[in-house]
Amino acid sequence: MSNKYEIIIHWSDEDEAYIAEVPELQGCMAHGDTRESALANIKTAMELWIETAREFNDPIPEPKGRRLLYA
Repeated sequence: MSNKYEIIIHWSDEDEAYIAEVPELQGCMAHGDTRESALANIKTAMELWIETAREFNDPIPEPKGRRLLYA
């Protein structure tokens, strides 16, 4: 399985940090003081999300491999 999931990074005034999330992996989020640290942290979170899903035999969505649509 390819791990080419879309990652969205945005600044949160409330958290005073960059927030990174992977919409295709429900609840997979991380943060960092910089965009680079948020990106590094989300990559770790993605690995742990997938590892945990495998451990519990939960489905792991295939990456769509394209940009998601926004409302």
